[in-house]
Amino acid sequence: MMAKKPPKPAPRRIFQERLKITALPLYFEGFLLVKRSGYREYEHYWTELRGTTLFFYTDKKSTIYIDKLDIIDLTCLTEQNSTEKNCAKFTLVLPKEEVQLKTENTESGEEWRGFILTVTELSVPQNVSLLPGQVIKLHEVLEREKKRRIETEQSTSVEKEKEPTEDYVDVLNPMPACFYTVSRKEATEMLQKNPSLGNMILRPGSDSRNYSITIRQEIDMPRIKHYKVMSVGQNYTIELEKPVTLPNLFSVIDYFVKETRGNLRPFICSTDENTGQEPNMEGRSEKLKKNPHIA
Repeated sequence: MMAKKPPKPAPRRIFQERLKITALPLYFEGFLLVKRSGYREYEHYWTELRGTTLFFYTDKKSTIYIDKLDIIDLTCLTEQNSTEKNCAKFTLVLPKEEVQLKTENTESGEEWRGFILTVTELSVPQNVSLLPGQVIKLHEVLEREKKRRIETEQSTSVEKEKEPTEDYVDVLNPMPACFYTVSRKEATEMLQKNPSLGNMILRPGSDSRNYSITIRQEIDMPRIKHYKVMSVGQNYTIELEKPVTLPNLFSVIDYFVKETRGNLRPFICSTDENTGQEPNMEGRSEKLKKNPHIA
């Protein structure tokens, strides 16, 4: 008897899980052909514009993005002439790279241009050919993005005014959605019992300051691995053969997802699924070496 595949997520469930990981409002979505620096060919992605970041998914139903692009510092958006019929091509010129985008039709190309320029320039562009309803949507997104920027700036100002303590970052700051206050044994059991929920858990380390990541890989057979994540000043260092230092725990999770091209997925419990463990709060890589320091 063939093993049953995990049920496909419902659209609302997909939206909620993506929101947990990105923590940014969704402004626009659709298929895009993307050619980043170093790419030989265009890659086909389901793409979401959340805030001023483009998130790329392998398909419409994936809950974990495999790449993202921050476009807040967009220098300009230039259109390209295309020999293909009913197709729009343009380039995002950023300080460190140029990214080429191609849409499946000219109408969606105008929509993508409109939304990208609206959130990066904080004004609705006048040189896009859109229907009145689409223009209204741009104005709504503009107001939401302005409000989001103000709230982000206010939150940042409040954080700077508060005097930091050693426990503040660990206890009060938002944590990635895959963080649980569990032991190494409990994390292992969670991954083994509920593989459909993900295969990577962030948990407290053996002391009160540092963290550990527990993953479950399935290459030849299921294997559990543990990685130490050390708090170093304002940064976090993953103890690998060549240590990797990142600015926050969200970036640590992003690193594992990107380095494994989405094979590692954050373990996320939903309210209607019982894993045997309660989350503390919401919020197969070839490159990862075989013998890292074990947490």
